[in-house]
Amino acid sequence: MSRRSGILEFAVLGLLRESPMHGYELRKRLNTSLGIFRAFSYGTLYPCLKTLVASGWLIEEPAADPVDSTSAAGRPAAAPSSLTGRRAKIVYRLTAEGKEHFEELLSHTGPDAWEDEHFAARFAFFGQTEREVRMRVLEGRRSRLEERLEKMRASLVRTRERLDDYTLELQRHGMESVEREVRWLNELIESERSGRDRRRSSPEGSAQQDTPGETGGLPRHRDNIPPDPSDDTAK
Repeated sequence: MSRRSGILEFAVLGLLRESPMHGYELRKRLNTSLGIFRAFSYGTLYPCLKTLVASGWLIEEPAADPVDSTSAAGRPAAAPSSLTGRRAKIVYRLTAEGKEHFEELLSHTGPDAWEDEHFAARFAFFGQTEREVRMRVLEGRRSRLEERLEKMRASLVRTRERLDDYTLELQRHGMESVEREVRWLNELIESERSGRDRRRSSPEGSAQQDTPGETGGLPRHRDNIPPDPSDDTAK
């Protein structure tokens, strides 16, 4: 399985954990909620869905027909899709095994979770992720970007005399993008730590349980979204 197909499967499972959907709804949610998938097509989505069904993580169900057999005026309703030649919509539903598999994926905190596209998908489902896992993913992502930033600075020092003004400006812009994401991650990590410290310092018997969905005082400003990996941040 390629890395990108693995990210897509993860995102599909996460969205279907919220509610069953048909293919059009899934594609729309992937496009609008997860910008990293805005360029993908049905030709990418449906093979992914078929793979997940074959793995036992999803089941296919016919969509409920919203039209009664008799119309409000007493006339017979339109013929079912099997008679009209129209293809019936299929709803995809997460199975118990699929939910268990998705929860297992949510617990992973290795290097793949820190990469650009995978991190954006993981962050989109932080509301379903345990606090300690969120912390490890955020800290891993920050560490990865700090390494990238150090390499970019060293490269700029070595090559700046050979670069024209426009290429130099592009290099600086890339560095600023990485620096901005590091600052954003610092804010998120501090918020998570503050929430954890408040929970631990609560009087005995009143401590809140650390459950998925706790944000730990997530900063509520408009920039609190995962940076788009398709931005011109240097790889």
